[in-house]
Amino acid sequence: MRKYEIMFIVNASLDDAARQALITNMNEIITTNGGVVGEVTEWGMREFAYEINHMTKGYYVVGNFEADQAGVKELDRLNRINGNIVRYLIINKEEE
Repeated sequence: MRKYEIMFIVNASLDDAARQALITNMNEIITTNGGVVGEVTEWGMREFAYEINHMTKGYYVVGNFEADQAGVKELDRLNRINGNIVRYLIINKEEE
């Protein structure tokens, strides 16, 4: 398994319970596919440098995890179709 970092922006209009459920769901996707979730840091609400999909702010979350390639592909696929995730980026930490 390789080490990865994910940063994603959650839609600012979600309430706290829905936001926490989304973060928990992201962790479950990783563990269901055989990965291990490391540290998850919530940066909180931040203003965007430019407007994205008619939004001016979002809730930032950064997390570290270990997974195989199939788990990362599944996480990527589910992030693309999730309407509450504004943007996301998955980085392979071993290539630094």
